[in-house]
Order: sequence, then structure tokens, then C-alpha cells
Amino acid sequence: MRALKNLSRDKLASLSLLLIAAIVILGLFAPIFAPHDPNHVDMKLRYAGSSWAYWFGNDHLGRCILSRLIYGIRPSILWVLAALLASVGVGAAVGFVAGYFRGKTDAILMRICDIMLSFPGYVMTLAVVGILGAGLENILIAFVAMKWAWFARVIRTSVQQYAEMDYVKFSKAAGISNRRIIMKHIVPVTFSDMAVIASGSMCSMILQISGLSFLGLGIKAPHAEWGMMLNEAREVMFSHPELMLAPGLAIVIAVSAFNFLADGLQVALDPKRMNSGKQPRIAEVEKPNVEYARG
Repeated sequence: MRALKNLSRDKLASLSLLLIAAIVILGLFAPIFAPHDPNHVDMKLRYAGSSWAYWFGNDHLGRCILSRLIYGIRPSILWVLAALLASVGVGAAVGFVAGYFRGKTDAILMRICDIMLSFPGYVMTLAVVGILGAGLENILIAFVAMKWAWFARVIRTSVQQYAEMDYVKFSKAAGISNRRIIMKHIVPVTFSDMAVIASGSMCSMILQISGLSFLGLGIKAPHAEWGMMLNEAREVMFSHPELMLAPGLAIVIAVSAFNFLADGLQVALDPKRMNSGKQPRIAEVEKPNVEYARG
């Protein structure tokens, strides 16, 4: 509750959160909000300008640009968000196990992560797409396969430091199970780090899937996706620049919203700010600084 109160004080972060919520709602209920069928072709309306019926005009096939923007939220945002959650889930599981138990378990898991992180992300994503074939599903698989190791590395660093706190050692000495210690004492204090790195990584993943779709490696026509809409409009970018402006602005707005939200979460979830004006507890005084692990 304190974190939400701190976040509400940041007007830019609050506005970004509301904007992201609105985008997600539009994507989930696209058939309700979209004024037209996004795949309906009407050559009579080819390159038609904005009107009351078509607010953002029509593309080279006479399709409604606004409707395609709304439906494009699903592959550009919602499915990317699902891949992000899967990556964070796998990375968190590996990071918690490696950071808490250490020893040989930590060494083996981190060597696997080192191998995965030794390859450039874009190159490996293109390699996975090249092996499995172009398509949204294969891009999402590539995201999960490449991102989990980075999340595991960052979360493991945070867990290692919290696992050395006195209250964790007392819990071990009291005979409390490792699973209960992790769930009750480690997960809550590392949640802020996971939330910040996840919201920040969402920006890069949106740009990556839009870039791959722009190159023709993402979702296939006639389905709508923001990067693919940019690709379709590039041949008429000078005669009809509005066709590129709409999806381009959509990408910029979405990425900026997630970026500002990540900055706001970093401040709102900072325990020093959450307990400002109050006498800090011992655990908070001893809480280590893990800011470097987020980079």
C-alpha cells in the first residue's frame, strides 16, 4: 500500500500506469473498441484520409488504420508481456535457487547462464527464428530462451545479499524450511528489483518484436502488428506519411510509458522512501544496496 501511495505521488509514473492499463484493456477487448474489421479490404477507400467513420484514415488496401492499431496491441504488447512474464518466471526460479543454496548448484546454474549470455541477444534471436521459421510464436520462444538467463543473473545477485541477513540466518537456525524462508523472507524484499528490471526490459522487447516484424520475420499478413504496419507504409512514407506516423507514435508512446513506469517503480519501491519520516527497522538499516545489479 505504501508503494502504491508513493507511486501515486509521481504524476508521470501514475499517468504511465493508467496509459498502460488503457492499452491493455484496448488490446484485450479489441473487438469491442475497434470500429471496423481490421482485415476488411475495400479498394475504394485506398489511402483515404481521416473521416468520422475512419479517424486515422485507410491504408493501401483500404483497411481501417485505427482498427489495425487496436488489434496490433495484442502481438505488440500483450504477447510480449506474456513472454516477459515467462522469462521472469524461469529466471526468478533459477536465480532464487542459485542465490540461496549457492555451492555447486550456484556454480552449475551460473555457468549455464554465462553460456547463454555469451551470445549477442539479437544474433541469437535471429538464429532461433531462422531455425524455427518466421512468426510471432517463434519470436516469443526466442525471447524466453534468451532473456531468462539475464533475469536469473540479476535476481541471483539480489538473493545472495538478502540471504546473508541476520533474520534469514535466525530462521535457518530455528529449523524453518528453505521453501518457507524463500517465500516469506526473500521473495518480498526482492520483488522491487524484479518489478523494476521487468518493466524496463519490456521496452526493449517491444522494440525488438516491432523491429523483427518490420523486417518481415514477425507476425504474418493480414494480421495487424505495429512493426509490420510500418513496413507496409514505408513505400509511401513521403506521399502518405500518416500511415507510418500512427504505428510509429504507438510504439513510442508504449515504450515511453513502460520506461517512465520503471523509473517510478524504482523510487516507489525503495524502502528508504517508503519509510521516510519513520524510525527504520533493523532489517531496513541492514538492507544492502543492489542498485548496481539492475544495470
